[in-house]
Parts: sequence; C-alpha cells; structure tokens
Amino acid sequence: MIAEDLLNQMIPPLKVTDSTEKAARWLEEFHVGQLPVVDDRQYRGLITEADIIDQDTPDTLLSALTLGFADVHVQRSQHFYNIIEVAVQNNVQLVPVLDDQQEYLGVVTISDTLAAFGKVPVATGQQGIIVLSMEERDYSLTQISRYVEENNAKIMSAHVAQDEHDPYRIRLTLKLNTPSITRIIATLERFGYSITGQFSGTAEVSEDEQERFNALLRYLSF
Repeated sequence: MIAEDLLNQMIPPLKVTDSTEKAARWLEEFHVGQLPVVDDRQYRGLITEADIIDQDTPDTLLSALTLGFADVHVQRSQHFYNIIEVAVQNNVQLVPVLDDQQEYLGVVTISDTLAAFGKVPVATGQQGIIVLSMEERDYSLTQISRYVEENNAKIMSAHVAQDEHDPYRIRLTLKLNTPSITRIIATLERFGYSITGQFSGTAEVSEDEQERFNALLRYLSF
C-alpha cells in the first residue's frame, strides 16, 4: 500500500494567509500536534502548538512565521513503511504527501498507517501488537489489561490516538510481551472490542522490513 492510498481527507491544510488563532483552533478541533501549511498548492511546512505559543497576537499570519518540517514529507508513490520512518525520525503524528510536481496532496496519519500495517505479517520476535477501535466512553486500560493478563500476557506500552474519522472513537495500540495474540484477540472481541490491526510474527520478512518494524516499536514506546 502506498501513501496516495492512505490520504486522510478529514484533515485539511492551513494556508499561509490564515492566522495563528485559526491554526490553534484547528489543532484542537482535529486533535493533532501538527498541521500542514500550504501556499497555493506548495507545501511550506508544519505548524505546531509550540509555534503558536511563541506569538503575542492571535491575528499573526502564518506567512510571518518560520515554519519547521519543510523537508518532512513523502511522495505519493512511496510505501507506507516510508511514512512510518519519516514519522519516527521526526516525532510527528502526520506526514504530508506530495505529487510528482511536488505539489501538496494531503496527509497520512500514524493511526491510518498503523491500520495499513496491520494487513502485513511482520516478524516481531517476542512481542506482539494489537490495534483496537472503540468509543471513548468504553476506554478503560485497567479493564483491557485484565483481559490481556487473563491470557498470560502483559501490556508493555499503550498508545492512544483520536480516530480522525469519528470524533467519538479512539484507536488504542497495545504492545504486548508475547507474539501469541490469537486468544487475546478472541477475548477482546468477545467483550465487544473491534480489532483493526494485529502483528504476531507469523511470517519470514526481510532485514529491511524488520528494521522498519523495530522503528515502529520505538515510536510506540515514547
């Protein structure tokens, strides 16, 4: 699966003519730490909450700011592994995608990439990963941990992200201390949890793929 297939149409870019007040409002509304900024269709960088805090007036235009992450992007035809690498290396939640003319197409979020990653078998050694989708009101890490531990496993880390397609749902990514996750998944599904991704090390993969998976593990451990 390539970057163009994973574009998230729910997250729009800001324009250089927008204000820092609008940028702050959109960062909160879309539950993200960064948003892309464009000038016409040219990608200029990512605006972050830290950029906005430094400004004294809310009507400052984004064109007046020195934006970071101008070189942080992928091409439309790049594999989703590359998206993971870019996100991990730059510690960002979303990665802009450019077309063959270097014009802005949209963004891919880490949550969307995780969902795509779940369709690929990866050798995980002594670890497994499960991605769950649920309504916010159903989120209880204590309860989920109990279901995991009933199957003789433990949660090593948990990563919560807003579901960009539904403001009332979240995605929970669990890193477990075992690659044997079949029974754990069955238990979670029995109690109504939706599993959107799973990685259990059931296939042989290349050294390059394993390095990228290890990068994903590091990202989930921050």
